[in-house]
Amino acid sequence: MTEQTLPHTPGEQAVPADPPTGAPPRGRRLLRTVARWSLVAAVAGGIGIGTHLFVTAQDRTDLPGLATRSDGRWDFPTQRLPALPADAMRPAHPRNPAGIHHADLRDLLVTAPGSAEPDAKLTGDWTPTSAYLAEYAKGDRRELGNKLHEFALRHAASRAWTMPDGTEARVHLLRFPSSGLTDLYRDEGLDFGSTTGASLAHAEETWMDKQWTSRGVPETASVYSYEEQAPYGDDGVQTRVAYIVAGDTLGMVVHEKKGGADRVPFHQTVVLQTQLLS
Repeated sequence: MTEQTLPHTPGEQAVPADPPTGAPPRGRRLLRTVARWSLVAAVAGGIGIGTHLFVTAQDRTDLPGLATRSDGRWDFPTQRLPALPADAMRPAHPRNPAGIHHADLRDLLVTAPGSAEPDAKLTGDWTPTSAYLAEYAKGDRRELGNKLHEFALRHAASRAWTMPDGTEARVHLLRFPSSGLTDLYRDEGLDFGSTTGASLAHAEETWMDKQWTSRGVPETASVYSYEEQAPYGDDGVQTRVAYIVAGDTLGMVVHEKKGGADRVPFHQTVVLQTQLLS
């Protein structure tokens, strides 16, 4: 079968300029649970507003890099979705209730911008869970690793690069046996709400990105976007992180830069990765 891709209307997809090991205390988890469901409601509302801007046709077409770059966007090449077997259904199809991605997970990773310096270790191939867990504070890695095992993580793929301005970008995709298990890992492992539940390695705390919108995000995926607020710590590096939940796969996008990671290319990366998973 020949390669197919998703339709795109450039003018409509402008990105806005602008536990330690073990479970946390019961009160903290309760607050996070309330915040998480408030966040889910907000995400659902945002998706309702933004989905008319994206065509979710069955036929797959090229995904341009959300040009232009005049507002700070990166020079992403055209992203291409892999062809699916003739009888395979996309993750959100009614006849695919488990939300299975039938494409190779590595082929669903966003491709780095043309001006990027590729990472020597995270090259877009299969990666051990340790590469993903390294994103988190040491005290949380064991518990998250246990949750990955509990919810039967199948495999992970990762890609990373560095831009000329010093921004470091990393993308991880985790595939579970079903969408239900992906949701369980989101809720019981990551446990995030208005803040990320599991602490990141390079940011003590990140908060919901209030300037995030669902513009360009298909209705078949959910995005949870966070940012580290100033001051950024002793090294002055800001961390931005977003989680993408799409069927049997959870995506994680991280941007870090000394003095502040720019919002526009971060949103651009997240939207492109979300489209690839939808």
